[in-house]
Amino acid sequence: MTTVLIVDDQPLQRYGFRVLLDSVPETEVVGEAAHGAEAVRKAAELRPDVVLMDVRMPGMDGIEATRRITATGGRSRVLVLTTFDLDEYVHAALRAGAGGFLLKDARPEELLAGIRAVAAGDAVIAPALTRRLLDEYAQHVPAHRGGSDDPRLASLTDREREILVAIGKGWTNGEIAAHFVVSESTVKTHVGRVLSKIGARDRIQAVIFAYDLGLARPGTG
Repeated sequence: MTTVLIVDDQPLQRYGFRVLLDSVPETEVVGEAAHGAEAVRKAAELRPDVVLMDVRMPGMDGIEATRRITATGGRSRVLVLTTFDLDEYVHAALRAGAGGFLLKDARPEELLAGIRAVAAGDAVIAPALTRRLLDEYAQHVPAHRGGSDDPRLASLTDREREILVAIGKGWTNGEIAAHFVVSESTVKTHVGRVLSKIGARDRIQAVIFAYDLGLARPGTG
């Protein structure tokens, strides 16, 4: 059972999400919040597996709420719901520790799959947003900083470095497996080792790491 806290300043939007999540046995809505401050308080109180987080809200927005929730190091992971006109917030949300991004108009099965993935510790990004998200983030990253000297990068094997570059390009495990002609289970093993060695909590933080070191740039996917 995956427990969920719904955060949105629109009552009808919260109601719609609750109806969907209550309709399936694997999720349980443990609370709702109408703004960021309330989300932080309820996340600490209820300790949900996933916080379904809106971005634009009065008072404390979803970015700051995400930062505060993830900074506690608790069990709750944040799945941000966004729209195309929120691209300018992407880099900030990544830095804040969001575990994924989905469009608000995502199909029910996509939203449920995203919640399950984030709860399991995976990162999820709506396919339609992947390149836009990475390109937007890249606009806020300085040019290559000579990151080859980073000790975390030096700890990777040649194959693990190739996997990191692929992650930075936004490739899925399936795409990586096809490119290197290996099984997806092998890719998952490599990804896990990469995340451990670079100290990344999830795949999104690995993307940030790759961009920070100049290993991935817009248009390289």
